[in-house]
Amino acid sequence: MKALCASAKLAYNPRVAKLIEVHPSDPQPHRVQKIVERIRDGALIAYPTDSSYAFGCRIGDKKPIERIHRIRRTDKKHNFTLVCADLSEISVYARVDNWAYRMIKSLTPGPYTFILPATRQLPKMLQNPKRRTIGIRVPDHPLVNAMLDELGEPIMSSTLLLPGDELPLTDPLDIEERIGHEVDIIIDAGPTGVEPTTVLDLSSGSVEVLRVGRGDTSQFT
Repeated sequence: MKALCASAKLAYNPRVAKLIEVHPSDPQPHRVQKIVERIRDGALIAYPTDSSYAFGCRIGDKKPIERIHRIRRTDKKHNFTLVCADLSEISVYARVDNWAYRMIKSLTPGPYTFILPATRQLPKMLQNPKRRTIGIRVPDHPLVNAMLDELGEPIMSSTLLLPGDELPLTDPLDIEERIGHEVDIIIDAGPTGVEPTTVLDLSSGSVEVLRVGRGDTSQFT
């Protein structure tokens, strides 16, 4: 009986994230391809952006989204963000008025998240349940750009901010130590900054600053 218990313990294999090192300014194509293949297969990744580290997965992939909720201890009201390669992808997932488009164009690529009304093409699980909005990002980061080009669609994203922490995690080794058993891949492209994105709500016909982060807000005050 003891031998059976011992073998059962040995057979147990908890999830351990794979740490993949990628050059921050000149990402190796074969490593980017490997990461994107895992995203397509349903992986939850921790990846660097032009602000801080973030969780990422494929749009509408229910299981990794549920894992983000569990790790961050968030509810259905949590605002997810779509990380897009450029402005051409935004209109598929969000309704953008002319003035809002001009605003976004003037601030991207960069460390901003824009809250916009969602279109019907966007899965409801990603929308704010009351306001039916979605966050949109166009980052300025070579690795993220390479991943988006390879994937061919936006990455569903959420700031890597853990319960009880005031700031997002910024170092891949810290991420591995704290949540390496909770995610599938941690991309090591070196530490990022500590500030999250600046969040601008454009959903009601004017600009409302919801969060002051790395992006400059002086023109809105």
